[in-house]
Amino acid sequence: EWVQENGFTSENVWCIFLPDHYHFNWATPADKAITRFVDEYNKFWTEERKNKAKALNLTTKQACILASIVDGEAIHVSEMPTIAGLYLNRMSKGILLQADPTVLYVVGREGRRRVLNRDLKKEDPYNTYLNTGLPPGPIFLPDKRAIEASINPKKHDYIFMCAKPDGSFKHNFTASSAQHLRNAAAYRRSLNRQGIMR
Repeated sequence: EWVQENGFTSENVWCIFLPDHYHFNWATPADKAITRFVDEYNKFWTEERKNKAKALNLTTKQACILASIVDGEAIHVSEMPTIAGLYLNRMSKGILLQADPTVLYVVGREGRRRVLNRDLKKEDPYNTYLNTGLPPGPIFLPDKRAIEASINPKKHDYIFMCAKPDGSFKHNFTASSAQHLRNAAAYRRSLNRQGIMR
């Protein structure tokens, strides 16, 4: 009942489930477990956090969806605020997010270390290479640190990022499309050298 009353859909209802350590008796009924998750959700989303999201033109649900993409992109927590800021910059300019984690969500992440051009063309509401704005729901349950980063983004003018070719799982960020093309070419060469074709 609370779920419908608070505007959750079958796609974004997963935002309620914040990853943490929860202790339940094995016989806990489903409705009691859901109530616990709703209580934790309401505790997490303080007025201060809600206001931070609102200042970025995000609802709490949208902040959670953005956080799931940020979490999917960032191996290093220290990069999360920068990545969140980049996606928010793209959203404010009406640019497609073009987030690889959303494509992997669509085509399946299992065993894939490389996103191919054909993957980017897969028709799906979650594919941010084809659909503007955020997808209809989170691509997985985001770490709370990713949510914090999404409502406390780093301010900068970056709109492009690409994984560094050095295997550090960090990113090169830029506002220049020409520089981004150079960064992407260097990364592709690195994958080719390692024989990573999929």
